[in-house]
Amino acid sequence: MALSRAGSRGGSAMMLLYRIRQAGLSGGVNNATKSSVLLRSSSQQFCRFSSKAKHSGGWGSLIVSKLRLVNEKYERFLERNFPAFYLLYSTFFRGLRLLLQDGSEVRRIKVKMARQGLSKEQLPYRDMETLRQFRRDIIKALPVALVSIPPFANYLVFVLMYFFPRQVLIRHFWTPKQQVEFQQVYHCQRARLYPRLVNDLTRTAPKVSDRDLQSQLLQLCNKVQGGAHPGISEIQALRRLFAGPPLGMKRLQVEHMRCLSSLFFLTSRLPAALIRRRLWSHSVELLQLDRALSMLGLHQLSEPELRSACYLRGLNSTCLSTTQCREWLYQWLQLSTRLKDSEASLLLHSMVLLSMNYLSRS
Repeated sequence: MALSRAGSRGGSAMMLLYRIRQAGLSGGVNNATKSSVLLRSSSQQFCRFSSKAKHSGGWGSLIVSKLRLVNEKYERFLERNFPAFYLLYSTFFRGLRLLLQDGSEVRRIKVKMARQGLSKEQLPYRDMETLRQFRRDIIKALPVALVSIPPFANYLVFVLMYFFPRQVLIRHFWTPKQQVEFQQVYHCQRARLYPRLVNDLTRTAPKVSDRDLQSQLLQLCNKVQGGAHPGISEIQALRRLFAGPPLGMKRLQVEHMRCLSSLFFLTSRLPAALIRRRLWSHSVELLQLDRALSMLGLHQLSEPELRSACYLRGLNSTCLSTTQCREWLYQWLQLSTRLKDSEASLLLHSMVLLSMNYLSRS
């Protein structure tokens, strides 16, 4: 027992000395004096803590508190002397902490579903959104994790993470500035497809056998192409077209489906049957999210949650006020909560119709 205690004290001391030595080496020759002073003061404090621990027996808590103190000093040292590296360092560990929190939350939700016999669509909105986002994060992070398995391959991963953070890292490992910047980049990629999708709807109009519906579709497309924002009633009047031919999910042309896939940032270079299946899955999931959000109430959402919900549904929320985001999302829910699963194609097209001219609405 005494031997194990001695080993514990020795191991803790070695860890402490290693962290302080690293701080000194990071600063180079000019910081050697600072590191030595830090080493002496920390060693004295560690000895005082050790003498107290002999009487109190609280070795574990004292060692943890001491290591936390040294770590805080190390972080302040980095922030003061290497601010650029400190930003990467703090962002990485913050992201790791958030990812672990998400994993713990997902585990809690899964246990709850198993115990209560719940399906995914019966979950509250926040639980449903957590599962959706965590799945996307894991899918994006998995290739990087696999690449880093071979010996020394992790150094290549660090290089990729530094030079290609948008492509390689998930949202938790982005700085606040990168989050805004990358969201703008992704939305611009998506918004470039909006005019093309509206043009496809215009070219589809002659295939509509019902003359009234054909006329309403053309009027809606012309209004959007003219820069006006359509009303919810104008879109709802076309529900029949998006449940069957020619715009139902099972009747869409392959190239049109590829464009719709890009709205969800899905891989579009896949066989038509797989693209259709993935579009159907994502559109039904979005319908279920909307129903859960309607039950929760928009007033329950925080501002980040509100902006994230608008962004998921096709709107660039970074340039809008909170009131505008809430107003737009209210309009969206007015439409989506009245749709059936068989009308999911209309929901996908509404991402374009309701987002394209919202800022210039009449």
